Amino acid sequence: MIKITQYLKDFFNLFFPDLCVVCNTHLVNQELLICTKCLYNLPKTYYHKEPENPVSQLFWGRTKIENATAFFKFYKGSDYQQMMHKFKYHGNKEIGYILGKSFGNQLKESAFSQIDMIIPVPLHKSKLKKRGYNQSEWIAKGLAESLQKPVSTENLFRQIHTSTQTQKNRFERWQNVEGIFGIKQNEEFVDKHILLIDDVVTTGSTLEACAFQLLKLNNTKVSIATLAFADY
Repeated sequence: MIKITQYLKDFFNLFFPDLCVVCNTHLVNQELLICTKCLYNLPKTYYHKEPENPVSQLFWGRTKIENATAFFKFYKGSDYQQMMHKFKYHGNKEIGYILGKSFGNQLKESAFSQIDMIIPVPLHKSKLKKRGYNQSEWIAKGLAESLQKPVSTENLFRQIHTSTQTQKNRFERWQNVEGIFGIKQNEEFVDKHILLIDDVVTTGSTLEACAFQLLKLNNTKVSIATLAFADY
């Protein structure tokens, strides 16, 4: 039965081939969405090995973050920008899971393995309905599988819908997200070390607003991990 299934898959791929979302080459057996070469060439930061890395520095003097990192650097015009666009806007949510799982494997032997739970940055319900999924939640799912930590997706919520951050400067971004997050049940997060997850960090304003809300709770600590760091 397994041989027949593989035969049918190979036959189907002759006419509807699986292509890498980065380089558009044909995927081979065991490759999912991203080919081995593109995964290998991903411009990884390894910031989890550097406590005073550029992502951590975004939050200096703004809010208390235990550790912060990003999986790879994000450059405008790169093939990986197209990959992130497909992930965020074109329904290819599994990209986040695959990269999140790889990211989690990288973090296993670091301080990030000491967190208690993972929280993806929430979307407002209107944006979630329009997009159909929260891209950060799919990253969190992959990380959770590798790190063997629980994911909380309902307790931290976005109570105000805001305009896009894309064309705003740092001050405007903070004004745009100040006070927009709420917590339903404080008890779930009290005494916990939380890992906040987002897809891309630029100025860190959205993550700062999340952390600010969480750090109001007794003995709660926050670390941050994003899939990409916008290096521009």
